[in-house]
Amino acid sequence: MLPTCMWLKYLPTYLTSNSCRKVTGTLFGHRRGHVSFAIQDNSTSSEPIFIIEFAITTSILVKDMSSAFVRIALECEKAPRGSKQLRLFTEPNWTMYCNGRKCGQALLRACNDSDRHVLNTVWNVSVGAGVIPVVGDGRKGGDSEGELMYMRANFDRVIGNRHSEAFYMMNIDGNGGPELSIYLIRT
Repeated sequence: MLPTCMWLKYLPTYLTSNSCRKVTGTLFGHRRGHVSFAIQDNSTSSEPIFIIEFAITTSILVKDMSSAFVRIALECEKAPRGSKQLRLFTEPNWTMYCNGRKCGQALLRACNDSDRHVLNTVWNVSVGAGVIPVVGDGRKGGDSEGELMYMRANFDRVIGNRHSEAFYMMNIDGNGGPELSIYLIRT
């Protein structure tokens, strides 16, 4: 007879692994520019594990978020049978849908100095939104070059399988469902 706590180590790994965990997500972009979405394991980690540039502008996303819940689906195709499948976070091109309408192509991109500056500027913000005055290279400066809008929140990361993941940003007050949901799906 095994003690009651010992049976956990004999379960298959897919039953014992935690498929839902908290990550920090940051949406940022110039008002008339495209939105970037960065995922970090926690708010203090320096490098994001994933940055994708959405196919919609920041002003359109802000407008959509002010009127209703926002659902963003990012789809990519599976590799042909017999070829090596990339990890989901390394897929370079995604077809983007926002609230059911096709928006265009979203692109995976490497973290650049401008992204690092934004993430370092907001690293101590756990949940919030705001505006950062920037100059052309993304560094903090005068407001003559525009403003960079950001929104930072904790997301529940749910891993479905190797072809699907979801990120759910929940209401801070705990009422209702997720305000923003982002789905990565390989079809």
